[in-house]
Amino acid sequence: MDSLKAVMLRAMIGLALFATVTAGLIAVTEASTADRIRQAEEAARSRALLEVVPAELMDTPLLAGAFEINEASLLGFLEPVTAFHVQKAGEWTAVILPWQAPEGYTGPIRGIVAIDRSGKVLGVRITSHKETPGLGDKIERRKSDWVTQFDNLSFASLEEDLWKVKKDGGHFDQMTGATITPRAVVNAVRKALSFHAHHFALLYPDTSTSTRDEEASRHE
Repeated sequence: MDSLKAVMLRAMIGLALFATVTAGLIAVTEASTADRIRQAEEAARSRALLEVVPAELMDTPLLAGAFEINEASLLGFLEPVTAFHVQKAGEWTAVILPWQAPEGYTGPIRGIVAIDRSGKVLGVRITSHKETPGLGDKIERRKSDWVTQFDNLSFASLEEDLWKVKKDGGHFDQMTGATITPRAVVNAVRKALSFHAHHFALLYPDTSTSTRDEEASRHE
């Protein structure tokens, strides 16, 4: 009887040790995986920053223009986010805003949009997503030119009600076999443009409303 108890005790100890080691390995793996994911997202964002702003609008490294937006719910975030001023000859010519579309087909879609002072989109890029390969992943610039539909558009050139996919009565093409993904991206970019319009003083604190209106009129 004592021998049986000893065997059971050793088995229990062995299982406990196995569970502890396994849990530790899982935790280490998750931590290292999370770090790699963050590093990949940061690398994608850095590449994307240089793709959305014409070289003639800047003479200062984009990372030097980083600033924090504390209230970013309209951009899809519940926590503060980092945005970037685009600078040339000492003036801010545009901003690059991050955005998140939580309603992607297989999870949140993250991206950036560059908007000049007049409210015109300079470029949009996707920085992370989990959309279906061959369908939803066509939002990536390297997979298709779908995301370039936003270039040079603004609320002045395309009224806000038309910032939807064509299936919903809007301006933007959807993708064959995938409507949820482009719908989410279009909605997120529209919200970013709205954020730019309603928080102009926050994004360009050196510019008065009258100056903003004058600049917008020159671009219409």
